Amino acid sequence: MTGPLPAPGLPALLNGPTRPGVYRLPPADSPAHIAAAAAEADWRVARLRLEGVQDKTSFLERCAAELDLPEWFGRNWDALADCLMDLSWWRETGKFRGYLLIAEDWDAFAAAAPGAARTAESVLADAVDFWADREAPLTVLLS
Repeated sequence: MTGPLPAPGLPALLNGPTRPGVYRLPPADSPAHIAAAAAEADWRVARLRLEGVQDKTSFLERCAAELDLPEWFGRNWDALADCLMDLSWWRETGKFRGYLLIAEDWDAFAAAAPGAARTAESVLADAVDFWADREAPLTVLLS
């Protein structure tokens, strides 16, 4: 189960003391505010807007569109895992301190498709674990 972002919150995540993970976005923080703060701290940010997503197929389609996944993305769980463990498609020129994925409207998606949400969360957690001890870790915030 995903827990809340530990205190002191976003600053500790972006600057090191808080380990990368899959966390709940603090209710007082908006995704736009979080994305701006992360970008300012030299993190690469992607927002995954899940409004209206009701099932696995629409979740994977939204991932492809919102995250601008590579053409080889096969629109299945294994292909999503492959993309999240090879972030070459997400990198730009320059170095980032980390990668932050903000999944918005997660609760509505989880209510509409609990099985797909559990699987998606597992794929996200595996990717976070893969990148956790690397120079530029991946963290996921669910809102």
